Amino acid sequence: MSTSLEGRTVVVTGGGQGLGRAYAQRVAADGGTAVIADINTESGEKVAAEITEAGGNARFHYLDVGDQASCRAFAEFVDREFGSLHGLVNNAAIFSTIVMRPFWEIPVEEWDRLMAVNLRGPFLLTTALLPALRLGGDSSIVNVSSDAVWLGRAGYLHYTASKGGVTGMTYSMARELGGDGIRVNAISPGPTYTEVPRGTVSAAQKEAMHAAQALHRDAGPEDMVGVVAFLLSDDSRFITGQVLSVSGGLLHR
Repeated sequence: MSTSLEGRTVVVTGGGQGLGRAYAQRVAADGGTAVIADINTESGEKVAAEITEAGGNARFHYLDVGDQASCRAFAEFVDREFGSLHGLVNNAAIFSTIVMRPFWEIPVEEWDRLMAVNLRGPFLLTTALLPALRLGGDSSIVNVSSDAVWLGRAGYLHYTASKGGVTGMTYSMARELGGDGIRVNAISPGPTYTEVPRGTVSAAQKEAMHAAQALHRDAGPEDMVGVVAFLLSDDSRFITGQVLSVSGGLLHR
């Protein structure tokens, strides 16, 4: 167990499964308190229980990041239970359930819901949690973008556009919050596989991704969590406004 996040409270959205679960577990393993925010109460509570049973500190609270009232209620919970906040991982996103299709076949309702979660969500929640982050002092926000932006990945236009927005948001947030001592960075993963099923990825597509990477293997949560933990910790205290590609050398730009 590391102590790099000792005494710190960190919110992880989408913490009930997949990479969010792994980020929350790492926060607790590094000595912090993981505040798990998820729209799925059952899975979120399960992850919080897993962490506490392992000797870590975790709490769960329901959150729909795409809903402003839900974000404000969550911020009230944080203020009531913790007062200040030291970190925020804007991880929640719609992705694994997306059906790949040409952009002209994407239903507008699907576009709107995905944008509400993937792009409006980080904006709404960060805004709601700003008072607590300012109180935390030297707080760190980690947004989750995607290397799909740089690839121009076909079949996922709304997802790619949403993550492009997250990237731009990261740069602007870093400029606007630097005066408060709040750092804002993003990680940009390549294809990453967790316990969450990915029915739209064929064996041939997976093989093609391996071939495009400098490291010819699958990426898993263990390849992402250390980078997020680094960006949340004082080890990165003079890094802000950066997007770190964590994709096994998928891109050369």
